[in-house]
Amino acid sequence: MADKNHKYPDNVPGKFYVDEQCIACDACVNEAPKNFKMNDSDGHSMVSKQPESPEEEEACKAAKAACPVEAIGDDGA
Repeated sequence: MADKNHKYPDNVPGKFYVDEQCIACDACVNEAPKNFKMNDSDGHSMVSKQPESPEEEEACKAAKAACPVEAIGDDGA
């Protein structure tokens, strides 16, 4: 389960985030490419844009569900 105390600082502010458990598998980028990107220099994914539509919200939830190490958090903010 993702821990907001260990989220990467390059996540944009908002309810979804990626924490230090990320293994850079690209699952979130594949599920929600408008909202997640890889930080290739540090080898992890990050939230690049918080969802702005119901479709993006669903894509972010799908990305969270697809994460094999539960590194995506949703703090409901």
